[in-house]
Amino acid sequence: MEAVRPRSRRRWARILLAGPGAVIVALTLLAGMPLWLPGGAAGIDNLAFPLVLAPLIWAALFFHACLDRSIARVALVAAALFLVHGGLIASRFIGQAPVTEKAG
Repeated sequence: MEAVRPRSRRRWARILLAGPGAVIVALTLLAGMPLWLPGGAAGIDNLAFPLVLAPLIWAALFFHACLDRSIARVALVAAALFLVHGGLIASRFIGQAPVTEKAG
């Protein structure tokens, strides 16, 4: 019975990384990408590319979680992407002063 437990834990870890983990990391990537992508000629490429790439980013994270033999490597890649882009988003919000309106 003890031999089954680690296998079951790995299976649940893989399910969590492929399901909600992939969605959360993909959404974090989508929110962080406009901060490092160039604006382009019209100034909206940094917003359009993440939206167009959203299914590809999610699929890459999902299939990586399903097909990689090492669950630790899957968790490390997902955590690194999440922390880097989450840090970009946090630094953007921390670095901005609140905008106040001038009274007439």
